[in-house]
Amino acid sequence: MTQVHFLNLELKNPTVLASGILGLTASSMRRVIEVGGAGAVTTKSFNKDWRTGHKNPSIIPFEHGLLNAVGLSNPGIDEMVKEIRKYKARSRAPIFASIFGRTIDEFAEVTQRTVEAEPDLIEVNVSCPNVHSEFGQPFGDSLSDTARVTEIVKKHAGTIPVSIKLGPHGPGIGRLARVCEENGADAITAINTVGPGMLIDIDVRKPILSNKTGGVSGPAILPIAVKSVYEVYRSVKIPIIGTGGVTVAADAIQLILAGATLIGIGTAVYYQGIEVFRKVADGIHHYLQKHGFNSIEEIRGLAHE
Repeated sequence: MTQVHFLNLELKNPTVLASGILGLTASSMRRVIEVGGAGAVTTKSFNKDWRTGHKNPSIIPFEHGLLNAVGLSNPGIDEMVKEIRKYKARSRAPIFASIFGRTIDEFAEVTQRTVEAEPDLIEVNVSCPNVHSEFGQPFGDSLSDTARVTEIVKKHAGTIPVSIKLGPHGPGIGRLARVCEENGADAITAINTVGPGMLIDIDVRKPILSNKTGGVSGPAILPIAVKSVYEVYRSVKIPIIGTGGVTVAADAIQLILAGATLIGIGTAVYYQGIEVFRKVADGIHHYLQKHGFNSIEEIRGLAHE
């Protein structure tokens, strides 16, 4: 009942490990599938070169989620291509490769190398809110930059589908999604972490994070994610990976009612462990049974009717 069709893929359920959590090694991603019960996994975002990210403290939990300024740390494309290949050799569940670039040309280069690993989808991170000091404003804050990144990634992705990961900022997520669709995107991932935000230690009287600011994730951003997915669904025909603030099945169901096909889960793993994927999938199943629906497709976008 919770099986879902997404582009050319069949998933046992709509839950997906979101980028940034447990997405560095084949073994950890396989565990999310085999033990946690997720339908698919997404790698941590990676680029051309190895990055250490920001100094600690880089992640701070607070009452309603996490404040994160990890800074896109990753081992670089060479290592991530190896890990994706290792994963695919031992798991049949889909794997999405999350990429980013410091320049338009780097997006092209990273895409070309990523294709070698044959992931099931390339997710393009154009909206990380915690690397302004190094990269400047995210590409996803500009319609023209988003269009250029989408076009160049699609050009080099070959037959591998592409999803553009957008944030709720900039010129409007609906307009951004349309630009992505017009330039060949196969899907939209909505949303990235929100922000940047800040927390201050009242005893030291200074910002807690070494980077001072970071992206906000967790339950605090669920209403923003729901509204964003709702807006994207009204703006484009391509499917949506809805992510942001999902902790329990009811959160995921809201995103599906707003129009999402898949559900990304990230911060909830920090609090609940990898069992959260199975709990959310089971909760969706029970909801469908309780209300007399036979499939997820029957409730997708129902909030628009």
